[in-house]
Amino acid sequence: MISAALAAVSLRDLALVQAVARAGSFNSAARAMHISPSGLSHQVHKVEQALGVPLFERGARRVLPSSAGRDLLAQVDAVLAAAEHLQTRARAGAVAFGGELRLGVPASLGPYLLPHLIVPFPRAFPGAHLDLSEGKPRGLLRRLHEAELDAVLAPVTAAPAGLTQQPLFFEPWDAMMRADHPLAGRRSMTVRQLDAAGATLMAEGPAAAAAGDVQDLSLESLAALLRLRGGCALVPALAHVRLASMPDIVLARIRGNGPGREIALYWREAAPWRDDLVRFAMLLREVARRLPRLRPRGGGTAAAQP
Repeated sequence: MISAALAAVSLRDLALVQAVARAGSFNSAARAMHISPSGLSHQVHKVEQALGVPLFERGARRVLPSSAGRDLLAQVDAVLAAAEHLQTRARAGAVAFGGELRLGVPASLGPYLLPHLIVPFPRAFPGAHLDLSEGKPRGLLRRLHEAELDAVLAPVTAAPAGLTQQPLFFEPWDAMMRADHPLAGRRSMTVRQLDAAGATLMAEGPAAAAAGDVQDLSLESLAALLRLRGGCALVPALAHVRLASMPDIVLARIRGNGPGREIALYWREAAPWRDDLVRFAMLLREVARRLPRLRPRGGGTAAAQP
C-alpha cells in the first residue's frame, strides 16, 4: 500500500527530480522548469523524504545520483513516461495527434521546409496544432525517445531502439562559395571540381571536407565564415535561395550523382496515433514532390535499429 507521504508526491514533483537528474545541477534544472532553485530543492527533498532515501549526492560542481538513487530515478522516468502515455491515449480519439503534434526539426532543414507545410497541414489535420522544436538531430532523437517530442525529421541514421523510421525524401547538396572563388562563375559543377582541401564542412554535412574544423554552425553563419575565409562548402539545396541572397556568396548545383542527405520521419513505436503519423509522412512526401530539388522516397515503414 502506498504511504501517505508518497501519495502526496505529484507528477510535477517527479518531473522536477527528473530535471535535476538530466541537468546534473539544481540551478540549471530550476531555469529549465521555471522554478526558483530553493523551491526546486524543497520539492526534491519532499520526494526524497517520501521515498526514505536520498536521490542525489550534492557535490560542489555537479549533482550526481546516489547509489540508491540510480534505480529509483529510472523508476521516476518510467512513471512519467506512463503518465505521458496515459495522457496521449486519452487525447488520441477525435482529433489527429490528440490535438497537438510536437515535431522536432534540424535547424538546417526547418526554416526551408516548414513554410511549405503552413497551408497543407491544417487542411490534412483539422483541429491539430503543430508545435515545432529545432535542434541537432542526435538531441532531437534523444528527446523523441524520452517522449518530449512526438515525431522528428532527421537524416537517415541508426536510431535508438523503440523508434520507427519512415523515409521521406532525398535532398541534394549545393556548392556554396565566396564570390571571388575560381568556380564562382559556374552554375553547376562536379564534386571533383571542388577543392576538398579548402572546403568547409557543415556540422550535419557530407564528408567532403578535409579540414573538418568547423562544427555546429547555422547555414547563415557558415556563409558568413566563407565570406571571411574563402573556400567552399556543401549545403542543403532547400537553402539555395536564402543563401544565394547573402552578399558576396554564390551557389552552384552539383551535377550527376551528387552527394546529399536522406531525410526520414521518426516516431516512437508505442505512439498511440501511428495512423496519423503515417498520414503525416505521406503529406511530407507530397510536399517534397512539389519542390523541384527534392526526390521523394518510398512509403514503407521500417523499425529503426539501435
